[in-house]
Amino acid sequence: MNCLEKRILKNGIVKNANVLKVDSFLNHQIDIKLLQEMALEWQYRFKDIEINKILTIESSGIAISAIVASVFNVPLVYAKKEKSQTIEDDFYKASVFSFTHNVENNIIVKRDYLSEDDNILIIDDFLANGCALEGLIEICNQANANIKGIGIAIEKGFQDGGRKIRNIGYRLESLAIIEKMSDKEIIFRK
Repeated sequence: MNCLEKRILKNGIVKNANVLKVDSFLNHQIDIKLLQEMALEWQYRFKDIEINKILTIESSGIAISAIVASVFNVPLVYAKKEKSQTIEDDFYKASVFSFTHNVENNIIVKRDYLSEDDNILIIDDFLANGCALEGLIEICNQANANIKGIGIAIEKGFQDGGRKIRNIGYRLESLAIIEKMSDKEIIFRK
């Protein structure tokens, strides 16, 4: 069992069959040492690929991705969830449904930050139904950027997202894949 799985068992809180709270160490209060260990694991798993950018989505993916970008020594680009006043009209855009917040978001990345010259490693905290990843993939496709791999901290293996992304042909490396969870137990994929 890896360090992330151990931490999920120790501090994760199962709210219901689909919701796992990890906000005490991963996405509200953040254990930097754990993120460093996760980043080193992705560096090991993706050692055979050449990347020049990390891509994530705001906001929970940013902290994890920043540590990963530091380990890979490449820039981090994150998709913003809405247009701000500082971004002109020159951006890539995709629509993403958030099951956590039950809302449709437009995500954007300024065109200056993604191009056909980029070899991308996408990093995010959770993978459930795959909507956020599909949006990031769509943005990469608009930029003609090359997706070299996808790293996910926690994949809900009992939902469709991982299977969909792998069936498309992307290399997906999840650090913890949950097969089943209840308030009594969490079972990880071997």
